[in-house]
Amino acid sequence: MKAIVLGATGAVGLDLVEMLLKDDTFSGVEVFVRRAMPMENGKLTTRIVDFKQLKDWQDMIKGDVVFSCMGTTLKAAGSRERQYEIDYTYQLEFAQAAHSNGVPIYILVSSAMANANSKLFYTRMKGELEEAIQQLHFQKEVIMRPPLLIRKNTTKTDEKVVVVVLKVLNALGLFKKQRPMPTEVVAKAMIVAAKQGVSGIFEPTDIWNLAK
Repeated sequence: MKAIVLGATGAVGLDLVEMLLKDDTFSGVEVFVRRAMPMENGKLTTRIVDFKQLKDWQDMIKGDVVFSCMGTTLKAAGSRERQYEIDYTYQLEFAQAAHSNGVPIYILVSSAMANANSKLFYTRMKGELEEAIQQLHFQKEVIMRPPLLIRKNTTKTDEKVVVVVLKVLNALGLFKKQRPMPTEVVAKAMIVAAKQGVSGIFEPTDIWNLAK
């Protein structure tokens, strides 16, 4: 299989690419990124692109499965409009191009509680993206809804605090279904989903089970 990865420089994306390169099921891994990858491998092809100019390179999006894990934070984006462009517009346009090019499998990292009718900007945006991707009707379509992610070597203090608080609540028997999830668990579940040819929406418990 040839894997295509969108969002390869993010926390989930880096874990995913590393796993794909070690997996003999995948003969090649092609990533579409805004900056160079921090790794080299004979199976890895890096495409540094301008996502605002997708029409210039959309014909290159060809393979057996797209793993889409692009995303940013409001702080990093600078505005809701910019975050929406990255998290929604870029991913949807990429998915549309992949579908037009005949890619059969699309695996998307969304968010827990994603809902197009949510009053919260982030979960509403993720829900809108889910619905837009589903309307493309890939042969196989997987939507992962992970809870708060545990990122390796994170320097974000607020993220560390939230993880600790949730772990304490989990130990008390609260919010167990939303316990923090290491990024490598999400990456492994995505690969398993591609190999098994499953479809559907995977909530946190489903992701844990798939990655076992």
